[in-house]
Amino acid sequence: MAAPNIVNVATITGVTAMQSLGNTSATTLVSNPASSDYVYKINSIIVANDDGSNSANITVALHDQDDGGGTAYKLAHTVAVGADSTLVVLDKASSIYLEEDRSIVVTASAGGDLDVICSYEKIID
Repeated sequence: MAAPNIVNVATITGVTAMQSLGNTSATTLVSNPASSDYVYKINSIIVANDDGSNSANITVALHDQDDGGGTAYKLAHTVAVGADSTLVVLDKASSIYLEEDRSIVVTASAGGDLDVICSYEKIID
């Protein structure tokens, strides 16, 4: 099943995913496994820089494989998040759907500075 019929929804479950990016490696924030029978409605992605002195860059990408592999399609690419500030990468006005076998991957330019929070809905018919 590629995506459930969202007109006749049986269940919508609210979920919040959180990652503290301790290094500069690509990190999967949200993954929708193949054959999950779910579609995820991504409502918001917020990045906070808890370093009081230094800016850090964030890259947020939609991947066409649930393991963070495949082709990366950037939602944000090396966007600076100022010291002690927050960046809204995605909000409810620009929400996207994460279908099966897709993932959202985040990468920081500096380890230990950025926290990422993603609010989404798991939808099944």
